[in-house]
Amino acid sequence: MNLEHYRIIIRPLITEKSTLQKETGNIIAFEVASKANKIEVRRAVEALFDVQVEEVRLFNVRGKLKRLGRNIGRRSDWRKAYVRLKAGQKAPEFFEGV
Repeated sequence: MNLEHYRIIIRPLITEKSTLQKETGNIIAFEVASKANKIEVRRAVEALFDVQVEEVRLFNVRGKLKRLGRNIGRRSDWRKAYVRLKAGQKAPEFFEGV
């Protein structure tokens, strides 16, 4: 395992949509580094979770405009990855005990 893998995969996305995709389509969602490409994400997921990856899809998510009173701010942009595992591979359980 390389420390670079931890810089590429920032955190798993645990939402209703990602949980449903994990159960039905064997797809896991992650927040990844904004400069990461598909090959780097594939290698990081395979190394960190010991699974085989079939497909990686990347999306740039724009930060939302937020305001507090008359002050307007903007959240940062970030990158999302959907990783499809090969058939027969078990998706890692991130929060089993919760």
